[in-house]
Amino acid sequence: MLAASTMKWHEDLATLVGDTGVSLHGAGGEAPAAANVAAAGAGWYGEEEEGRAEEGWAQQAKGFAESTAEMLRELGRGLWDVAAQSLAGAEDSEVARRLRKRAAATGKRLSFMNEYLPEERDPVRCWLIVAAVAFVTLLVLGVGGGDETPFELPKKLIISPPSANRIQLPDGRHLAYEEQGVSADRARFSLIAPHSFLSSRLAGIPGISASLLEEFGARLVTYDLPGFGESDPHPGRNLNSSALDMLHLADALDIPDKFWVVGYSGGGMHAWSALRYIPDRVAGAAMFAPMANPYDSKMTKDERHKTWDRWSTKRKLMHILARRFPSLLPLFYRRSFLSGKQGQPESWLSLSLGKKDKTLLEGPEFNAFWERNVAESVRQGDAWPFVEEAVLQVSDWGFSLSDIQMQKKEDRSFFELIKSLFNQVEREWVGFLGPIHIWQGMDDRVVSPSVAEFVRRVVPGATVHKLLDEGHFSYFCFCDECHRQIFSTLFGIPQGPIDPAPLPSDVASELAEETTAPDNLTEEEQGKSSLA
Repeated sequence: MLAASTMKWHEDLATLVGDTGVSLHGAGGEAPAAANVAAAGAGWYGEEEEGRAEEGWAQQAKGFAESTAEMLRELGRGLWDVAAQSLAGAEDSEVARRLRKRAAATGKRLSFMNEYLPEERDPVRCWLIVAAVAFVTLLVLGVGGGDETPFELPKKLIISPPSANRIQLPDGRHLAYEEQGVSADRARFSLIAPHSFLSSRLAGIPGISASLLEEFGARLVTYDLPGFGESDPHPGRNLNSSALDMLHLADALDIPDKFWVVGYSGGGMHAWSALRYIPDRVAGAAMFAPMANPYDSKMTKDERHKTWDRWSTKRKLMHILARRFPSLLPLFYRRSFLSGKQGQPESWLSLSLGKKDKTLLEGPEFNAFWERNVAESVRQGDAWPFVEEAVLQVSDWGFSLSDIQMQKKEDRSFFELIKSLFNQVEREWVGFLGPIHIWQGMDDRVVSPSVAEFVRRVVPGATVHKLLDEGHFSYFCFCDECHRQIFSTLFGIPQGPIDPAPLPSDVASELAEETTAPDNLTEEEQGKSSLA
């Protein structure tokens, strides 16, 4: 202790800073020690040693960081060892068994997500990375949420008073509908158009002119799907009931003969159901970027992946929710189109759009139509009809598109089968045998052009019209020239409406007018006419 208390100040300093290369002498050597300290001071504060001092601080900071990381690593290893020792032998406990069962069930339920990963990737590692990236993304978005940049508040949806015509269906429900074009007694062609998701009877063929319908003698009937607009909901509906709704609507509106069905986008699902379930009442089908069931039994894995290849990430998420967790969909719907505010289709429907579609959607004409159509669609404020429609799109339709046109199965004897091998005999087709026209934009990022290729493969009678540089909306909506091309393809040369046949009472009155003498004739003239 005495030796330690008699330690000189320079010895104490040496123990703190280590060997600096400066030799300090003990007692009796004060002058040289002072000189050495002065020399060292000159080195510390001189201009030549300034860079060296900075380098020393950088090295010290690096060493501190490395030491801290090493300490944290050792701490983690220690905690892991403690946890391993504490849980040793707990694999067979009741809690562990329950956790394993729940983890296995959850993993099995989420295993379908592995189909979105490349085949050579390990699912466990990939999803850990995805979870980490998602966490960092949410953190960044949360930090950036404090930006107080001024923005325009969305406008409220304006829902007009009820004004639709309605019919009562056999099950007591009411179906709202709208008519355009010529009257029933003058219609040369009748068309029925079920609408797509987040739409209503007001859509029809957007922007079609009354003069074009008159020129072709066409009558266009649109209606609200169950739970949309002013139509009553139909819990548990399916595509068979959808086709029957169309049939009852045609009967109620005095469409005596066959009618054409128009299917656009998601409305194509209901048009396909009409071809499958009521083919005898359908004259033909006009399809525009129609969707197909991505889980159709005839669709290959490559065709299925091409279906959602151009979709946005959010739309893929909504697709997964509709197929696996539909009860979560109302949470998203109430934050978008059921919020009572106006919004754009690309954000509400999570769409990817091409150049022509973006140009069309930015125009005032389409915006006015979109606001009016969406307001009518969400009139009832109920999320469940939209959930039903989304689930229908990704669930079992009850039929494959290949069932629409099939070759008739014939019971042949053994000798007839042998004979058919040498003689090519045309087999009879059954199902819907009328014309099917499909218009598909090649720049469509909502319904992939590969869907039309799939339809042409499984429905031999379908005619596909490929539209270069056209998107999902640009050809079907607000294009007078396009509408004329469509009607000319379907109906040929325009012949105008049909002149209605005169009623018997009208014929009798005309004959009476012809046989009755005019009042301005004199009695002499009437007598001459009677003698003649």
